[in-house]
Amino acid sequence: IISWITFDGHGHHSPIKIKRKTNTFIMTTYDFDLICIGGGSGGIACAKRSATSFGKKVLCIERARLGGTCVNVGCVPKKVMWSAAHIAHTLKHDMEHYGFSTGGEVTLDFPKLKQARDKYVKRLNGIYASGFAKAGVEHVFGEATFVDEHTVKVTDKDGQVANYQAEKILIATGGRPHFPPGEGVEENCISSDGFFDLEDLPKVAVVVGAGYIAVELAGVLNSLGSETHLVVRKGRALREFDPMISEALDKEMFKQGIFIHRNTNGVAKVASDGGNMKNITLHNGDTIYNADVVLMAAGRVPNTEDLCTDCEWAPNTETLHLEKCGVKITPRKYVVVDEYQNTNVENIYALGDVCGVVELTPMAIAAGRRLADRLFSSNPIHATSKVSYEYVPTVVFSHPTIGTCGLTEPKAIEKYGQENVKVYTSRFSDSHYGIFDMKPEDKPKTVMKLVCAGLDEKVVGIHVLGMGSDEMMQGFGVAMKMGATKADLDSCVAIHPTASEELVTMGTWGTSPQESGAKVSPLNGAAAAEPRLN
Repeated sequence: IISWITFDGHGHHSPIKIKRKTNTFIMTTYDFDLICIGGGSGGIACAKRSATSFGKKVLCIERARLGGTCVNVGCVPKKVMWSAAHIAHTLKHDMEHYGFSTGGEVTLDFPKLKQARDKYVKRLNGIYASGFAKAGVEHVFGEATFVDEHTVKVTDKDGQVANYQAEKILIATGGRPHFPPGEGVEENCISSDGFFDLEDLPKVAVVVGAGYIAVELAGVLNSLGSETHLVVRKGRALREFDPMISEALDKEMFKQGIFIHRNTNGVAKVASDGGNMKNITLHNGDTIYNADVVLMAAGRVPNTEDLCTDCEWAPNTETLHLEKCGVKITPRKYVVVDEYQNTNVENIYALGDVCGVVELTPMAIAAGRRLADRLFSSNPIHATSKVSYEYVPTVVFSHPTIGTCGLTEPKAIEKYGQENVKVYTSRFSDSHYGIFDMKPEDKPKTVMKLVCAGLDEKVVGIHVLGMGSDEMMQGFGVAMKMGATKADLDSCVAIHPTASEELVTMGTWGTSPQESGAKVSPLNGAAAAEPRLN
């Protein structure tokens, strides 16, 4: 029998666990209801939800800066740099077509840009700390290590040690950039984290990787004025994206002047010339000479290598000692969890990048909030609360941007069969380029694809590359989560002139099966759904 008492005799909210084993009662008092290891997006979301919505006593442990990867060396500073690159691209390529002239050369003050970006990030760190204070969440800085399944030891930067106990513990330690093997790679390269430490814009930059981080940073560097080389192991970048999208981006990057090194099988060696320049030897025998910066964006790994001392893979000296609590990890070092974020240890949970499912900031936030609901809410509806990893809209801040949600065409065929999949596509130049004095084939292209499945043509994938795709995808993501069909999209009157109107007018408009995924069908001019009133 397990019950809970939520007072400690001093008016404080301390969890006391009472167990009865035969005729013996054992009482255990913990410092906190919940300890969140990791002050990134997922940990912060779960901590604040637990404290503000359910009155729980929560501690968050962070070893660096509040906000995690996203705020400090990820989404937020990346978007600042993308915005700067977008402005640079407009000034270089678009301005003159609209009759503007600067009357001289436009220059970039890179140190000023960095200073403003870093100031913004620091302000966000402070906002998170203030948010914790308002929510009543305690937080400490230091390296966390498990003592047992309920106890965590924290060592701060001065070597001071403190132990904290909680009934429930969340692992939300995120991930970090990965350096692939190769002579001189780690010594002579920077990671995506290191990109934000650059004090000056490099004249020549080599970006290694085929994922979204590589594509985004290559686009930023190129637009800001660096001679940019992108090294991919196979034929092109973003191979896991819909082929129509990855092929179109490849063409656009090439047109923008990025040097793409294909089918290299990766980097074999990075050597310094004795000064500041680097020479990069690829596995296919090619060499890139005289690079100022070599940026490795070959993937990320979970922050679990620092979490275990007796694991088969080599640990670092600072560890979280997962063997002390028995939490299992996969061969790729991700924490093993079920759909409810449970680990194999009853009171320990994990979410976010450390689990390796959908490694996106909003995904971790949603998972953190849903976990808090399930663990602490008295509302029966929350007893099976969990996050959905299906139809997650996402954006790549490439040049141009990519917005995508759901299955690619190959994945849809694999899941439903060729005969049950229907695809709609469109390729056009955005009206922004309408007045440009150039051949139509030379204008930047927007490409779109709707992937539909089944007799009712349910929309199972939307993929867009082009101007504004980053902003348009959120709304279409809502529609997909609600089960939209092609007919549902057609039933929405287009907003003209926009690029997004193409998604509701594809194919021969209004001729798809007249089936709706909506609770109240909007088809054929039906009246809009009305709210339920008291």
